[in-house]
Amino acid sequence: MLFGLDLKEVDPTNHCYGIFITSGLTYDGMMHGEAGVPKVGILILILGVIFMKGNCATEEEVWEVLNVTGLYPGKKHFIFGEPKQLITEDFVREGYLEFRQVASADPAQSEFLWGPRAHAETTKMKVLKFIAKVHGTDPSSFPSQYEEALQDEKEKAQARISAKGLRHSKF
Repeated sequence: MLFGLDLKEVDPTNHCYGIFITSGLTYDGMMHGEAGVPKVGILILILGVIFMKGNCATEEEVWEVLNVTGLYPGKKHFIFGEPKQLITEDFVREGYLEFRQVASADPAQSEFLWGPRAHAETTKMKVLKFIAKVHGTDPSSFPSQYEEALQDEKEKAQARISAKGLRHSKF
């Protein structure tokens, strides 16, 4: 189990995997009155693309990955509804993603970054472990991302220690 998901091989012959949500991100679609469990899987894929592309991924790069899963912008999906709305509006409104125009791009281009809620609820290491599991390898197989994820873990641990120290020093 990683990042609130369990990745299980459902068809060994064709190397097909299923993502099973067990815990993790708090996104549940409640703000839209929708079931949110399957949507966490899409969110994790997007966070993974963003991280692997240097913490910023173009909209085109994100859709290349999502197209492999059968999701296309403007094409309603029987589980996810209209995926472009889910990704560029719902996940952005919930704070999991940032979606912005690239100022210097010609033609116009948009990009995704992790939003504040994604930073608060998960780590780069958890996302990297998930990606590594999908690829049948370990996180150190992605050396630059692994080093960045280790640094992220260290910084988050130091921030927790500092916050704990501040709470205790006030009394």
